[in-house]
Amino acid sequence: MAIHSGAGKTAPQSALVNVPKLVSAYYLNEPDLEQFPEHCVAFGTSGHRGCSYDVKFNESHILAITQAICDYRKQNDIFGPLFLGKDTHALSEAAFNSAIEVLVANEVQVITQENGDFTPTPVISHAIVSHNKLHPNELADGIVVTPSHNPPEDGGFKYNPPNGGPADTDVTKWIEDRANQLLLEDLVEVELFPFAKASRSGFIRYEDLMTPYIDDLANIVNLKAISDAGIKIGIDPLGGSGIHFWPVIAKKYNLDLTVVNDVVDPRFAFMPLDKDGKIRMDCSSPYSMANLIALKDDFDISIGNDPDYDRHGIVTPDGLMNPNHFLAVAIDYLLKHRDWNSNVEIGKTLVSSSMIDKVALRNNRKVKEVPVGFKWFVEGLSKGKLAFGGEESAGAAFLRFDGSVWCTDKDGFIMGLLAAEILAVTGKTPSALYKELEQEFGSPIYKRLDAPATSGQKSRLKALSAADVKADTLAGEPILQKLTHAPGNDAAIGGLKVVTENGWFAARPSGTEDIYKIYLESFKGEAHLALLEKEAKKLVDSVIS
Repeated sequence: MAIHSGAGKTAPQSALVNVPKLVSAYYLNEPDLEQFPEHCVAFGTSGHRGCSYDVKFNESHILAITQAICDYRKQNDIFGPLFLGKDTHALSEAAFNSAIEVLVANEVQVITQENGDFTPTPVISHAIVSHNKLHPNELADGIVVTPSHNPPEDGGFKYNPPNGGPADTDVTKWIEDRANQLLLEDLVEVELFPFAKASRSGFIRYEDLMTPYIDDLANIVNLKAISDAGIKIGIDPLGGSGIHFWPVIAKKYNLDLTVVNDVVDPRFAFMPLDKDGKIRMDCSSPYSMANLIALKDDFDISIGNDPDYDRHGIVTPDGLMNPNHFLAVAIDYLLKHRDWNSNVEIGKTLVSSSMIDKVALRNNRKVKEVPVGFKWFVEGLSKGKLAFGGEESAGAAFLRFDGSVWCTDKDGFIMGLLAAEILAVTGKTPSALYKELEQEFGSPIYKRLDAPATSGQKSRLKALSAADVKADTLAGEPILQKLTHAPGNDAAIGGLKVVTENGWFAARPSGTEDIYKIYLESFKGEAHLALLEKEAKKLVDSVIS
């Protein structure tokens, strides 16, 4: 995919979403599943997402999904409170209000942030885990209204069950099927309570979810070390839901921290365009992070996050770190500076760098390699069997100092603060430490390719099997593995991974966008990577064409 001419430059007026028109479409456009199957509810790797213009994220969808969640709660004896959060996307407020109408009608006790403020995904997960530890007989769950880093015109809606993390496939499939049934039946079984009366119903509690989370940060990150070392931190919230947290964190822990952009704008007009010319709050993209990268010499460590704060972008004076590089450094540092049980494992998605495997092996830890999706780490984190779970897309979480669970969803706050801790304790930036890893293990080159794909093409790619790979070699090396199931848990990849001694590629359809992805990594240099890319593309094209 060619880089757009405007990538890294502030979005022009023509690229900004018309918010009144978008929100009107949320209420006016009605899905018709019989005539247009693409209007159905579809949970990807992280909830249901879509745009109201395309009739993929509209009031009817949210009413149906919320009723389905209420039905799921009843069926599974979940009678505790439901923590409800939202991010700063234009459709999040409307969907949040729609969810309230259904939750209150179903007499679900809702807990949401006081003053109607935004709530990051990790804060909801932390609240669920904390509540259920104290109240095991009154289990809570949660909903976060967010499309994560997706463009401003998108909406998103995800469910976190009582384990606190992203819902597993069996849960989302049940909710998805029930929601689509409700849509086909014109929502006749959806219970509604007028929003104007909901706040007086007794079923909504507005609580301070910020303070308990911030107070607890000292149990997972060495904030005293950061303060004592005087680490100068720059923060670009990218207009996201954690924007009001940083000043409180700075004050409580005496951190030299500056928020360089405090604007909240549902159009995200301050954002540079991403590589494809779209506004996308992707904190792992050098184009989307251009504003913070330009300030790299003003701070020791700079941190960016996506709108729901489940991802992190780390900038040092060397520039924006590749997410895989920071994951490897973070894992190496944590295994050396945390007194965790020697049996805990490191979780990685199968499209994450093999550098992680080398680092874990050197630290005498096993790697649990799973398919794409943070849901695969939830059980291990909640039981303290996984010390760390990380995704190549810049999402991760880890255990507390005492080896117990912090949260079971990705947490951009703790990963950003960990970068500052690493510098404070070692005296070296994470990027400098990664260079040391390269000296020890070699310098892998990692690349991800995105290309447009129809639903039919994505389905064919998802069905790709080891038998589709006829070759015995890849990029001049014998093939060691042809994987359609992850070695860490034997779960289906939804694609294919082919591994040689010095490289690999994986191909899979996106769960949230109309694209497919090819991931590649080589430990032998650019020429080898180019050959990997050529052969991977040839295979994928033959399957989806």
